[in-house]
Amino acid sequence: MGHFAFTENRLGSRDVRALAILLVTVLTAALATPACAAVRDDTRYVDPLIGSAGGGNTYPGAVRPFGMISWSPTSTRGDQTNTGAANGYAYDATRVRGFSLTHVNGAGCHPGAAGDVPIMPHVGAITTSPTSDTKDQVYASDFAHADEIAEPGRYRVGLKSGAKADLSVTTRAGIGEFTYPAENTGSLLFRASNSLNGSEDAEITIDPAGNSVSGSVLTGAFCGRRANGGVNNQKTYYRLYFTASFDRPITAYGTWVNSEVRPGATFASGGEGYLTGSARAGKGSGGYVSFADSSVRMRVGISYTSAQAAQRNLAAEIPQWATVAGVAADARQAWAKQLRAVEVDGGTADERTIFYTALYHAFLQPNVASDVDGTYLGSDRQVRRLAPGQLAQYGNFSGWDQYRAHTQLLAFLEPRVASDYAQSLLNLAWQNGGVWDRWVHVNGPTHVMTGDPSAPAIAGMYAMGAKGFNVRAAYDSLLRQATVPHPDGLSDKGCPGQCEGQRPNLAEYLRLGYAPQDNCHCWGGAAETLEDAVADQALADLAQRLGRPSEELRKRAGWWRNTFNPATGYQQARKADGTWVTPFNPASDQGFAQGSSATYTWMVPHDVAGLAEVMGGKDTAATRLDAFFHRPDGSWATGGDPLRYYPTNEPGIHTPWIYNELGRPHQTQETVRAMAKLVYRTGPNGLPGNDDLGTMSAWYVFAALGLYPRTPSSAELHLSSPMFPKARIVQRNLTIFAPGAPDIYVQGARWNGRKVEQPWLPEEFVQRGGVLRVELSGER
Repeated sequence: MGHFAFTENRLGSRDVRALAILLVTVLTAALATPACAAVRDDTRYVDPLIGSAGGGNTYPGAVRPFGMISWSPTSTRGDQTNTGAANGYAYDATRVRGFSLTHVNGAGCHPGAAGDVPIMPHVGAITTSPTSDTKDQVYASDFAHADEIAEPGRYRVGLKSGAKADLSVTTRAGIGEFTYPAENTGSLLFRASNSLNGSEDAEITIDPAGNSVSGSVLTGAFCGRRANGGVNNQKTYYRLYFTASFDRPITAYGTWVNSEVRPGATFASGGEGYLTGSARAGKGSGGYVSFADSSVRMRVGISYTSAQAAQRNLAAEIPQWATVAGVAADARQAWAKQLRAVEVDGGTADERTIFYTALYHAFLQPNVASDVDGTYLGSDRQVRRLAPGQLAQYGNFSGWDQYRAHTQLLAFLEPRVASDYAQSLLNLAWQNGGVWDRWVHVNGPTHVMTGDPSAPAIAGMYAMGAKGFNVRAAYDSLLRQATVPHPDGLSDKGCPGQCEGQRPNLAEYLRLGYAPQDNCHCWGGAAETLEDAVADQALADLAQRLGRPSEELRKRAGWWRNTFNPATGYQQARKADGTWVTPFNPASDQGFAQGSSATYTWMVPHDVAGLAEVMGGKDTAATRLDAFFHRPDGSWATGGDPLRYYPTNEPGIHTPWIYNELGRPHQTQETVRAMAKLVYRTGPNGLPGNDDLGTMSAWYVFAALGLYPRTPSSAELHLSSPMFPKARIVQRNLTIFAPGAPDIYVQGARWNGRKVEQPWLPEEFVQRGGVLRVELSGER
C-alpha cells in the first residue's frame, strides 16, 4: 500500500503525538482565518456603467473575461439605422430596441462595430414589420436606470412596456429569462439583420416543433460611416451564427422582410446594407416567436464558423437545466478569479471601484473567436483550426491604441492570454498575405488609424513575458513588411483614416527617411514617421532579444528627427522635396492623426534624451512640458485645448512619465496623480474618453500601481507613486508596498532590499518579481 499507509499495529506514540500536533495546527489556523479570506472577491467594486456616458463608449451588459458573447442593450434615439452611442449603449439614451449578442469595448467610431442580432422582448401583438418601424416607436421600449442592474457577468432591466430581461453568459453562450405582464402576449423579436453598422445579408429559421430559432448575419463594416476614409470599410468580413432554444412552447411565430410581416412563416432572409438614414431605413429581415406563458427562459449559442459550431458551443457551455442565477453565479466567480490578477489593499471604496472597474474593462479584450472544438474564422474567411499549443484564437485588435498601455498590461498580468493573442495576430497576418492590419475586428482587417502598431504590440508583449507564441516567425513577418514594399502601400483607398498599407509608400519612406505629406498614402506624414520610428525601435528591440541585432533598425528608429523642425521646435509635416508644409500652427492636426503637432511632438518615448537635446536641453524640455500640462492660469489641462495635454487620446498618454527622463521624477508623480484623480471617477462619466478596447483603463491600472512602460517594446517600467498601500500581482509573485499612500512624493524605493537608483525599474523586475517598497511622503 506504499510508504504512507498506517495500520493500528504500527502507529506508535511518536506518530500519534505528531499527528495530534498537526491536527491542532490545522484546526487553529482554520479557526483563526476568516472563511472569506481563502477566496477573494473584488467584483463588488466593479461598476460596468462607468464609461457609459461622456464618450467612454463602454457597454454594461453581461460578459465574461475575454468573452466571445457580450449580451448588452442596443439603445435608440429614434433612428433604427443608428444607435445611442458607438457601442450601442449611452447612459442618457434610455430607450432600447434589443439586447445584442456582440460588442466591442470603447471603440471611437459611431456606430463602432458588432451589436449583432438584437433580441427584443416585446409586449403585445406583432401586426407590422419591425423593420418598417424606422423610428423605433413601436417595437422599442423606454426604461429607467432605477430598474437596471449591471454587474460582472449579469445584466437586468425592467422596461416601461412591462417586460423584464435578466441576462447572463458563458464564454460563447448566453442565457436569458424574459418576463411579461400576465395579461399580454409576450414575444421575442430577433432582429437578425440589424447589426450596428447594418449587414450585407441575414437569415433566420424558426423551428416550432423543436422550440428553437437559428440564423446568422453577414456583416462587418467597422467605422464604415467614418468621414475620413470610412467608405472603404463598408464591406463584409464575418458571418455570426446563432442558435436559441426555449423552455416554453412557441405558440405563435412569423418572420419579416423589409416592410412585410409574414405571420406563420418560418424562414426569412435579407440584409440592410451599410449605409444609414433613408438609404437603409426599412430594409432587413428577422423573425419573432410568441409564448402563452408570462415568462420564458432562452439559451443562445454563437459562433463565427457555422450553425453547427454555435450549437456545439451552446451544448458545451450551458446545459438545458441551467438557470440565469446559476450561470450568473459562475460568471461572477470567473470574474472574481480574473480580478485576483491584482489584489490591492487600502484606499476608499470609490478608489477601489475606479481601480477594479478599470481592471475589468482591461480584461474585456481580446475576445475569444474560436469555438469549443478549436475552429475559428481566418482573415481569409476560411474556417481554420487552432495549432497545437494555442488554447484560443482571439479577435479585436485596436493596435494604434492598445500598444501604448493595454497589450503590455495584458502580458504583465496574463502572459498566457497575451501569448495566444500574439499568435492570433500572426495567424491573421499569415492569412492576409503577410500583412498585419492595424485594427482587426474579429477576423477582419479594417486598416483604421495609422502607423504599424503590430510591431510594438508584439515586441512589448514578448518583453513583458508573453513567450508562448512563434516569436521568430512573427519577427520575420513584421520585418519583411518593414523592409519590402507592398503594393497596398501605394493605394489611397480608405485614406486618410483607413489607408490600406501596413507601411504606406515604404520605398519613398526608406529613400527620404520620413513619410512625405504630399506622397505618403497615409493619414499624415509626420504622424506616420513618428509611428514608424516607434515600430522600428520595437523591431530592433525584438531582434536584440532574438540574437539578431540590427543597426539599420536602430538607425531608422531615430528618423523622428527628420520631421522635427528646429525653426519651430515642433514635429512638422514635410514634402517630398524636403520643404516644410506651411503655414504651420502647433495646434493644427495637419500631418497628424487624431492629434495636434503640440501633442505628437512628445511622441518619442524611446528617445526622450534625444528629443530634449533638439529642444535645447532637459531644462528647456521640462519647461515646455510644464506648459503642456498646465493652462496659463496654472490649473491642470485635462482636454479641449490642442496645445495642451489631452488625456482621452493615445498619442500623448505616456507624457506624464517623461519628467522621469528629464531628471524631475517628482513632477511625474504630481502629474500622474493629478490626471488619475481629475479625469477618472466613479459613475457613468468616469472615463476621460472612449476606452479604446481597454487602453484608457489600462493606463489607470498602471498609474494606480505606480508603474508604466518606459517604452512600448521593453519591460522597463517607469516608477511613480502607488495609490494603494499594498498591491499584489499574482502572476509575477510581486508585491508593492507603499505604506504612505495616498501621499504623492517618492522618497525612496527598494526592490528586494536593493535601492532603486533611477525612477524606473529594470526588466528583471517583471521577470523575477519579489517585493517593491516605495516610501511616500506628502512633501517633496
